[in-house]
Amino acid sequence: MIEPLVTIVDDALPRATFATLVRAVKALGRERIVAGYQTTFWWPIDSEPSSLVEVVAQTLSSRVKNRRIAGVEWWLSRMRTSNVKVDFHRDRDNALFDRDGVERHPLISSLLYLNECTGGLLAVTREKPNPRNLAFAPSRHDFDFVEPRANRFTFFDGKLTHGVLDARNQIPGARLPTEKTWRLAIAINFWEQRPLGVPTFGETRHYRPLALKGKSGRR
Repeated sequence: MIEPLVTIVDDALPRATFATLVRAVKALGRERIVAGYQTTFWWPIDSEPSSLVEVVAQTLSSRVKNRRIAGVEWWLSRMRTSNVKVDFHRDRDNALFDRDGVERHPLISSLLYLNECTGGLLAVTREKPNPRNLAFAPSRHDFDFVEPRANRFTFFDGKLTHGVLDARNQIPGARLPTEKTWRLAIAINFWEQRPLGVPTFGETRHYRPLALKGKSGRR
């Protein structure tokens, strides 16, 4: 029997915690909606959380069970599946790659889904992204899929290729008729070493509705 590439945990958070998190993310409106994938934060796992997401990451780290984890890099994934703008890729320390050409990956890549949506399957594979193909999709389509569902947590080896399918669950290409519902998720990557240049949540003024009381960030 072939082992699945992904682990899926439904009802990952207590209902009250999940409801609070969803309300806070929705309260952000369209803040940094375009730059969301470039707005990432670092949280050392042995420190006190300063945001709701870090409280969640602390809870979910027990699911991952990797003793080498030094901390978490997290960001918001908010998109319409009619206009997927993220190509197939492997998570890495982008600043290190840009500086030295070194590919360093997280120990574990993961997503916590906040809602259901039209299409938007996560596709995970061992195959390499191919820049010659649409959305950099691997030439060989050998995927494990994860359907977005509210309070579903999924995680996989940080070296694996992954991407998001469109509203028809096809490789993204031409823009489709606009979907009313956003695909909302939080990416939480578990690292052995802090990625270069990633600030802590408290070092920025971004996403203040996610801040814990008394930890409003840089002034």
